[in-house]
Amino acid sequence: MDLFLLGLVAGISATATMTLTEIPSWKRWGLRGVFEWHENQAITEFLVKKKQTSFIGIFFFHFLNGTLAGIAFPYLISFLLPFAPLLLLSTLYGIVLWVLTLAPIHKPITGLHPWNHPLGRLPAIASLIGHVVYGFVLGVIFLLAL
Repeated sequence: MDLFLLGLVAGISATATMTLTEIPSWKRWGLRGVFEWHENQAITEFLVKKKQTSFIGIFFFHFLNGTLAGIAFPYLISFLLPFAPLLLLSTLYGIVLWVLTLAPIHKPITGLHPWNHPLGRLPAIASLIGHVVYGFVLGVIFLLAL
Protein backbone atom coordinates (compact mmCIF):
# COMPACT_ATOMS: atom_id res chain seq x y z
CA MET A 1 0.00 0.00 0.00
CA ASP A 2 1.22 3.52 -0.75
CA LEU A 3 2.82 5.10 2.34
CA PHE A 4 0.69 8.24 2.04
CA LEU A 5 -2.55 6.25 1.95
CA LEU A 6 -1.35 3.94 4.71
CA GLY A 7 -0.45 6.95 6.86
CA LEU A 8 -3.87 8.45 6.19
CA VAL A 9 -5.71 5.29 7.25
CA ALA A 10 -3.40 4.66 10.21
CA GLY A 11 -3.67 8.28 11.37
CA ILE A 12 -7.47 8.24 11.29
CA SER A 13 -7.62 4.85 13.04
CA ALA A 14 -5.08 5.80 15.72
CA THR A 15 -6.90 9.10 16.34
CA ALA A 16 -10.21 7.28 16.70
CA THR A 17 -8.65 4.91 19.24
CA MET A 18 -7.02 7.80 21.09
CA THR A 19 -10.40 9.55 21.18
CA LEU A 20 -11.91 6.54 22.94
CA THR A 21 -9.25 6.84 25.66
CA GLU A 22 -10.13 10.53 26.10
CA ILE A 23 -13.86 10.05 26.69
CA PRO A 24 -13.43 9.10 30.40
CA SER A 25 -11.38 12.27 30.96
CA TRP A 26 -14.05 14.37 29.26
CA LYS A 27 -16.79 12.76 31.36
CA ARG A 28 -14.82 13.35 34.57
CA TRP A 29 -13.35 16.82 33.96
CA GLY A 30 -15.20 18.29 30.98
CA LEU A 31 -13.55 19.84 27.97
CA ARG A 32 -10.72 21.46 29.97
CA GLY A 33 -9.68 17.98 31.13
CA VAL A 34 -8.93 16.79 27.59
CA PHE A 35 -6.06 19.01 26.52
CA GLU A 36 -6.25 18.29 22.80
CA TRP A 37 -10.00 18.90 22.66
CA HIS A 38 -9.64 22.10 24.69
CA GLU A 39 -6.95 23.36 22.32
CA ASN A 40 -9.15 22.56 19.33
CA GLN A 41 -12.10 24.33 20.92
CA ALA A 42 -9.98 27.46 21.40
CA ILE A 43 -8.76 27.29 17.79
CA THR A 44 -12.33 26.86 16.53
CA GLU A 45 -13.57 29.77 18.63
CA PHE A 46 -10.76 31.94 17.29
CA LEU A 47 -11.56 31.04 13.69
CA VAL A 48 -15.34 31.49 13.92
CA LYS A 49 -15.00 34.52 16.23
CA LYS A 50 -17.50 33.33 18.79
CA LYS A 51 -17.77 31.07 21.83
CA GLN A 52 -18.85 27.57 20.96
CA THR A 53 -18.90 24.15 22.52
CA SER A 54 -19.88 22.22 19.41
CA PHE A 55 -17.77 19.14 18.94
CA ILE A 56 -17.77 19.57 15.14
CA GLY A 57 -14.80 21.94 15.14
CA ILE A 58 -13.12 20.14 18.01
CA PHE A 59 -13.19 16.78 16.27
CA PHE A 60 -12.44 18.25 12.86
CA PHE A 61 -9.13 19.60 14.15
CA HIS A 62 -8.50 16.55 16.34
CA PHE A 63 -8.81 14.19 13.39
CA LEU A 64 -7.00 16.58 11.04
CA ASN A 65 -4.01 16.73 13.39
CA GLY A 66 -4.00 12.97 13.96
CA THR A 67 -4.34 12.21 10.28
CA LEU A 68 -1.55 14.60 9.27
CA ALA A 69 0.70 13.12 11.97
CA GLY A 70 -0.13 9.64 10.66
CA ILE A 71 0.77 10.67 7.12
CA ALA A 72 4.06 12.21 8.29
CA PHE A 73 5.02 9.23 10.44
CA PRO A 74 6.52 6.86 7.83
CA TYR A 75 8.51 9.65 6.22
CA LEU A 76 9.87 10.96 9.52
CA ILE A 77 10.98 7.60 10.91
CA SER A 78 12.06 5.78 7.74
CA PHE A 79 15.75 6.45 8.40
CA LEU A 80 15.44 5.04 11.95
CA LEU A 81 13.79 1.72 11.04
CA PRO A 82 17.07 -0.15 10.61
CA PHE A 83 18.03 0.79 14.18
CA ALA A 84 14.85 0.34 16.23
CA PRO A 85 11.64 -1.73 16.13
CA LEU A 86 8.62 -0.09 14.52
CA LEU A 87 6.40 -0.33 17.63
CA LEU A 88 9.05 1.35 19.75
CA LEU A 89 9.44 4.13 17.20
CA SER A 90 5.70 4.63 16.84
CA THR A 91 5.16 4.76 20.60
CA LEU A 92 8.00 7.25 20.97
CA TYR A 93 6.43 9.24 18.13
CA GLY A 94 3.22 9.47 20.15
CA ILE A 95 5.19 10.72 23.16
CA VAL A 96 7.02 13.30 21.03
CA LEU A 97 3.66 14.52 19.70
CA TRP A 98 2.46 14.83 23.31
CA VAL A 99 5.51 16.91 24.26
CA LEU A 100 5.06 19.12 21.20
CA THR A 101 1.36 19.54 21.98
CA LEU A 102 1.83 20.43 25.64
CA ALA A 103 5.09 22.31 25.93
CA PRO A 104 4.82 25.11 23.39
CA ILE A 105 1.15 25.01 22.43
CA HIS A 106 -1.29 24.36 25.29
CA LYS A 107 -0.87 27.46 27.46
CA PRO A 108 -0.76 30.01 24.62
CA ILE A 109 -3.90 28.53 23.06
CA THR A 110 -6.00 27.77 26.17
CA GLY A 111 -4.51 30.08 28.78
CA LEU A 112 -3.98 27.10 31.12
CA HIS A 113 -0.55 25.74 31.95
CA PRO A 114 -0.54 21.92 31.57
CA TRP A 115 1.62 21.36 34.68
CA ASN A 116 -0.05 23.99 36.84
CA HIS A 117 -3.57 23.16 35.66
CA PRO A 118 -6.64 23.92 37.80
CA LEU A 119 -7.62 20.24 37.51
CA GLY A 120 -4.21 19.03 38.70
CA ARG A 121 -1.79 16.77 36.84
CA LEU A 122 -4.13 13.90 36.01
CA PRO A 123 -5.35 15.48 32.75
CA ALA A 124 -1.72 15.73 31.57
CA ILE A 125 -1.18 12.07 32.43
CA ALA A 126 -4.42 11.14 30.64
CA SER A 127 -3.20 13.10 27.63
CA LEU A 128 0.11 11.23 27.70
CA ILE A 129 -1.72 7.89 27.81
CA GLY A 130 -3.84 8.94 24.83
CA HIS A 131 -0.74 9.84 22.84
CA VAL A 132 1.00 6.57 23.75
CA VAL A 133 -2.10 4.70 22.56
CA TYR A 134 -2.10 6.78 19.37
CA GLY A 135 1.54 5.92 18.64
CA PHE A 136 1.13 2.24 19.49
CA VAL A 137 -1.96 1.84 17.27
CA LEU A 138 -0.20 3.71 14.48
CA GLY A 139 2.68 1.24 14.69
CA VAL A 140 0.41 -1.82 14.81
CA ILE A 141 -1.40 -0.70 11.67
CA PHE A 142 1.90 -0.12 9.86
CA LEU A 143 3.19 -3.53 11.00
CA LEU A 144 0.05 -5.25 9.74
CA ALA A 145 0.18 -3.47 6.40
CA LEU A 146 3.89 -3.72 5.59
